[in-house]
Amino acid sequence: MHTIIDKINFEVVDMKKLYLVRHGQTLFNELHMTQGWCDSPLTELGRKQAKEAGRSLRNVDFSAVYTSTSERTSDTAELITDKPYTRLKALKEIYFGLYEGQREFTQPKNWFVDNTDAFVPYGGESVQEMAERFEICVKAIMKKEEGENILIVSHGCTIGTFLDRFAPDTMQLIRNQHGIPNCGIAVFEYESETENFVLENLVDPLRWGHKDDDVVKL
Repeated sequence: MHTIIDKINFEVVDMKKLYLVRHGQTLFNELHMTQGWCDSPLTELGRKQAKEAGRSLRNVDFSAVYTSTSERTSDTAELITDKPYTRLKALKEIYFGLYEGQREFTQPKNWFVDNTDAFVPYGGESVQEMAERFEICVKAIMKKEEGENILIVSHGCTIGTFLDRFAPDTMQLIRNQHGIPNCGIAVFEYESETENFVLENLVDPLRWGHKDDDVVKL
């Protein structure tokens, strides 16, 4: 872990990097079915996406790897790295309640932005509830881990709300381009004193390919 010394206040600030990766394409993604806490296997394309993400990240030495308890994230992590990983429920996708496993077109319109409590009457979570548990969990991980590079494989909505929180302008651009791609990578610098995250890079390995350095630059 490298250390930054503030020349004015002479404060020592420890910096870590967080790599947030969405899982690869699943069968339910391909069929446009609602998939939160329910699960489906990676497709061949999803496996290819995960392998390409691994190639893009092959020069990063991860000190810790985390996934949600959904198989699609752990399967993705295993294709990215051979490092052991920890599965945590708090990293799971938003719970859609009775909408789980239904066709996506049945979902309330613009629920992610304008109707964030849409799934609560159907036994699901609000966007705020999901965002809070995810952020609390990520911050706890970053506080606990002493290594420099942390990989978390999670989901489109969880990562989307995290980007909304710490890089809202970038998230708006992503939203205009149909959301975070499967195996999209968001790289953040984390400053432990303030618990702040600064977006450093966004990568779609399958679209932009890979280079010999740490992570593909857009």
